[in-house]
Amino acid sequence: MKFNIRGERIEVTEALREYVEKKIGRLERYFEAPPTSEVSVTLSVVRDKQSVEVTIPFPGMLLRAEEKAADMYASIDLVVDKLERQIRKHKTKANRKVRQEAGYKNLFKEDIVTPAHLLEDEDDYEVVRTKRFTLKPMDVEEAILQMNMVGHSFFVFANSDSSQVNVVYKRADGKYGLIEPAR
Repeated sequence: MKFNIRGERIEVTEALREYVEKKIGRLERYFEAPPTSEVSVTLSVVRDKQSVEVTIPFPGMLLRAEEKAADMYASIDLVVDKLERQIRKHKTKANRKVRQEAGYKNLFKEDIVTPAHLLEDEDDYEVVRTKRFTLKPMDVEEAILQMNMVGHSFFVFANSDSSQVNVVYKRADGKYGLIEPAR
């Protein structure tokens, strides 16, 4: 694997770089051939939280995980566990649907022994509730007010400026984000 490791508000020491490469490099055992794409790793510090974000692009698939903890090494361990669960889910999905034409089937090794703590997330994603509601046209500021009024961390609305469905959400830093479709 080729790594692109960068730090935001943190110096990436040689020890930290080696730990990231060692831990994330272990993911190679899940693949028939090691990923040829560049693994992007961003280490950052926000307030008292140490954050790690990892992105591994594959043809037709993207593995991405982010974790925060009080210790950077713990964050790295958590993000690797999350990536392993994602790989297992993709492998299960690929094997179940026999997606040989998309190339997923031959992407993962068949004979990997998985640690027990990774098997607990083996369930498929299950929708347990569906909500339907009418989207009221409003501007972004009104959507943020509505979101705060109902006490949710996100709010779906019809943007009166663009006439498209948008989502506002509360970020971890206490500010707000807007998701809108690409044009």
